[in-house]
Amino acid sequence: MTAPFFSVVIAAFNAERTIAEAIDSVLAQTEQDFELIVIDDGSTDRTLLAAMKRAETDERIKLISRNNSGVSAARNCGVDNARGRMLAFLDADDVWHPEKLEAHRRLHEADSTLAASFARIAFCPDTTQTLRPGRTVSAVSGQDCTLNDVVIENAVCTMSNLVISHAAFAMIGRFDETMRYVEDQDLLARLVGGGYRLRGIDETLVYYRLSENGLSCDFSAMFDAWHGLAARWADQIDLRRGEALYCRYLARRTLRAGGTARRARRFVERGLRCDPRAFMSGGMRGALTAAGAVLGGVVPLGARAKIFA
Repeated sequence: MTAPFFSVVIAAFNAERTIAEAIDSVLAQTEQDFELIVIDDGSTDRTLLAAMKRAETDERIKLISRNNSGVSAARNCGVDNARGRMLAFLDADDVWHPEKLEAHRRLHEADSTLAASFARIAFCPDTTQTLRPGRTVSAVSGQDCTLNDVVIENAVCTMSNLVISHAAFAMIGRFDETMRYVEDQDLLARLVGGGYRLRGIDETLVYYRLSENGLSCDFSAMFDAWHGLAARWADQIDLRRGEALYCRYLARRTLRAGGTARRARRFVERGLRCDPRAFMSGGMRGALTAAGAVLGGVVPLGARAKIFA
């Protein structure tokens, strides 16, 4: 059997509400030379059943069910079963534009020295049954990514955005299954730090669902994980600037998830101590984050989701 150009890997855990839409966005691609590997990571809801219904209609879908081991282990399992030249990852709650794979294939066939690529993403509030773009879109430069871009700026934003050659993935190593957070940035840091080329496509090709796990998100643990990653590359990145921007990111996530103003203020204060100029960069982003931390509960949760997207 001829190997497909793309192996698409979806790792899913308790995603019964969104998995069908994610799978359908893959099946609707204008580029049809792919296999789709769905890893059900020990879901306790109807995720597996929803994926099975889609698998019955398309022989390119390979469904694997396993005991829960975490997203990194699930993605590694998907790659272990992949036959494609290129690997494309999609989270079970996100959606692709129909031309996503076509655009990446065009880029990689035009420049065989590129190891990986990504695109712009649209941030989508999780307020409707069908995912729709919000007002915020990520930025893409026309240059190859540096360590600062992947560790500090988090240019790729989400694994739903990444396409990487199978060969490069094998060379840099798998997802670190011991990491609960920033495992995606760790992979990208090893990619770029290892001398492989990563470049963006200036098109919006991914719709990223702004869903939150409420106050179950351990933002302090997220910061510790990011700081540990950044420290490993401290001789090649601007660590103080990076810490300021990551604190701003966590403050915004805290506010969006309905966290306390006190928790958000701790991140704001730490970010401003590290690098006030970096924290306040990006137009009104820094100022609005600081104001949100001060105002706290005055801003309704619904409004927070829009302001701090």
